[in-house]
Amino acid sequence: MKITRAIRFLAAIAIFVFVPMASASANALITTAPISGSTVTTAPTSVTLTTQSALLADANEIVVTDPAGVRVDDGTLTVNDVNATIGLKSLVDSGIYRVSYVLYSEGDVPLEGSFTFNFSAPSVITPTEPSPTPTESQTPASSSWGTNVFIIFILVVAFFVFIGLALYARKLFRDR
Repeated sequence: MKITRAIRFLAAIAIFVFVPMASASANALITTAPISGSTVTTAPTSVTLTTQSALLADANEIVVTDPAGVRVDDGTLTVNDVNATIGLKSLVDSGIYRVSYVLYSEGDVPLEGSFTFNFSAPSVITPTEPSPTPTESQTPASSSWGTNVFIIFILVVAFFVFIGLALYARKLFRDR
């Protein structure tokens, strides 16, 4: 009888210990863009986190801070199934940017964490000033007086050809 009670007790403990663990499937982070730990030379316009389970639409939070700890995300968080995307302001400072997140999926514990990426700002290229006045070699061909006269002559000839064709067509239709 004591053995039966002991077996029942162990079976009850096994049920309470192993069954909840088998049914619990915790949400996990699959990918990030920019990739965690990577160095980017082009300033990203957003940060996207992809999870294993579908996310709730309204409960999530993503915060992006620059090397000085100032928030650089614009606050526009978009959730699309397993993807959460936050928009970024223009990144100008080089350094390590930190992305902190709390993501919620239905029936699961919040997925909390953070990762970093390095932004290496490109060097600034200063444009050269354009010359304000054109040189002789840059003078447009249409500014010549002779070209203007030639174009007017072509238009007058085209007008007379048009009148001649209209009169010919009129004659053809009358002869029918």
